[in-house]
Amino acid sequence: MNPVVPPVTLEELSVLSRRASTVIERLRERVFAPGTQKKLEVLFNVRSAAEMVGRSEKAIRDAEADGRLPEPTKDAATNRRNGYTLAEVNRMREVFGTSPHRAPEDPPLVMAVQNFKGGVGKSTLVVHLAQYFALKGYRVCVIDCDSQASTTAVFGLNPDVDVDEDEDTLYPFLQHGGPKTLHYALRATYWPGIALIPANLGLYDAEYEFAARMARDPAFILDRLRDGVASIADQFDIILLDPPPALGMLSLSVLRAANALLIPAPPNNIDFASTAHFLKMMESTLAELARHGGAREYSFVKILTSKMNDQKSAHQAIKRMMDAVFPQDMLNASLKDSAEIDNATANLMTVYELTGPATRTETHKRCRAYLDAVGREVELLIRKTWPSHHRQLRKEGLL
Repeated sequence: MNPVVPPVTLEELSVLSRRASTVIERLRERVFAPGTQKKLEVLFNVRSAAEMVGRSEKAIRDAEADGRLPEPTKDAATNRRNGYTLAEVNRMREVFGTSPHRAPEDPPLVMAVQNFKGGVGKSTLVVHLAQYFALKGYRVCVIDCDSQASTTAVFGLNPDVDVDEDEDTLYPFLQHGGPKTLHYALRATYWPGIALIPANLGLYDAEYEFAARMARDPAFILDRLRDGVASIADQFDIILLDPPPALGMLSLSVLRAANALLIPAPPNNIDFASTAHFLKMMESTLAELARHGGAREYSFVKILTSKMNDQKSAHQAIKRMMDAVFPQDMLNASLKDSAEIDNATANLMTVYELTGPATRTETHKRCRAYLDAVGREVELLIRKTWPSHHRQLRKEGLL
């Protein structure tokens, strides 16, 4: 006869919750310890800088010689250039007129990286895309709409300490009578070209408040985030929205605010089925939004195979099926499953900000190539939405 298993009490659940919080606190103490404020330590040699700027090495040296650019700092012992920071590379783009910014009349691209299932690589994709675009010279804003605040943490803020939900997050703006714009929440980050609106657990309260008000004021609920994004959009080329991994009021607001969608979907049976359900739910959700006067058209909706493992035959089979079912809707590039991403994420970092000997390994180079391929493909989709870029795209044979 099996022994009777006693039920788990609320007190025991509280103990489990406290222990989990202790683990998170210890991880954050290590990452956010005093004196460990994040900074971008990546440097670019003159060859890399020339490629990024779209000019020759000689043009850079000539501009330094004639005073258009500051003299490069050099190592005292070797008299060799120390390398250029991203801020210095962006300065070169300004001097040479090669910044890729959209024209003022071009619409800002507001892209949600959206799936109603967790664990699909959503936040990983958001931060790596943001940094890819920043490396290319775009003006980027990341809006963390997820109370789990993973994206906020990767950008160097401790959500429990550095972020006040009543002052720093979307929460006050989403309340009736809140601020008129989102400027109050914008924060510069240690990445030149990237601004952040952070999140923390307090943002979860907005779900309850939105749900309570939906029946009596649906227009306010559906349009509020969209209006907030519009209030800051003129400062940026690309705005990335990181929504909660669930169908809730914030997720609906994100769908309404975005003008492009990127859907990460791992190639396994459970996640593929979840993505199919997500698309079906999104169809009915958008129809419901339209019924309330919130119709929305997207510049593009693309599915990205995430967490792809080429060594798994099941992954390859499902990827082939996804390509067959969604022939026009899949990105060609895939976000591969990589220990490099896992190791960086464990330290609340990204592959793009790793430095030192680890960046010269084949694993890092392969991972960087996967990420760059995803970034390039999304970048091209974005540039196609900007009329001012069409002439150059035609010249490059990309339009």
